[in-house]
Amino acid sequence: MFLAFQSPGPIIFEIGPFIVRWYGLLIASAILIGVTLSQYLAQRRGVNPDLLGDLTIWLVLGAIPGARIYYVLFEWQQYAQRPEDIIAIWKGGIAIHGAIIGGTIATLIFSRLNKISLWQLLDLVAPSLILGQAIGRWGNFFNSEAFGRPTDLPWKLYIPLSNRPSGYLNYEYFHPTFLYESIWNLGVFAVIIWLFFWGLKNQDRLKTGTLAFVYLISYSAGRFWIEGLRTDSLMLGFLRIAQVVSLTAIAIGILSLVWLYVLRRPLPDTGRVKSQKSKVKSQK
Repeated sequence: MFLAFQSPGPIIFEIGPFIVRWYGLLIASAILIGVTLSQYLAQRRGVNPDLLGDLTIWLVLGAIPGARIYYVLFEWQQYAQRPEDIIAIWKGGIAIHGAIIGGTIATLIFSRLNKISLWQLLDLVAPSLILGQAIGRWGNFFNSEAFGRPTDLPWKLYIPLSNRPSGYLNYEYFHPTFLYESIWNLGVFAVIIWLFFWGLKNQDRLKTGTLAFVYLISYSAGRFWIEGLRTDSLMLGFLRIAQVVSLTAIAIGILSLVWLYVLRRPLPDTGRVKSQKSKVKSQK
């Protein structure tokens, strides 16, 4: 069976100056689905779901600018020549690691202001985050970007000449790394969701913060090998930035789980979780 993917283009439709792009639609859909999911999971853990709705605003304000700033910084030579494109996020060019950093900072500030457990919040956001990444990767498909090296495999992605990097102009088909990562992320999502519901039945065995660190390790492991296939990696000298960050994230995740389960030490936290019951009681 042959699966030769070809993008229909980045634009869904346009009416005069009004343009609807696949990238924006996918990001908006991922946010909407993520909010709904995180609020449902919060309710199952006895956390007020309205808090996750409030947190979403902080995450958007932290993650999207963080993703863009991160990408622009490592591609500054390109954007220095076209500064007007710095804010043109609809053209693509965001980095998930920047989004994670920005979103984590936003969550930390939110947790401190509201005296809510940072690790509880991160546990509730992790499933939505990885599912959103699985959805968002299809934006790369429609933009014909973030693809891998040339390939003749039965599954392959056609890239228009205008989007091919120099040195690969004579090649038509490339590794669909967007698809690899999307499938990997769906697998990570399944693992985290399973752990979440297992934890509901075994609350004394699944420690708060575990889901966040499982996400960090499992997503980073997939990103590390997939990044090695790409032709457009953000580079620092001869190093692929995403691979360096992924290895660092894996090390942090493993050490944190050792801290929790081997040394049996609590994680430093920012406050106590406000549950639905406590909020209802205070309203009475």
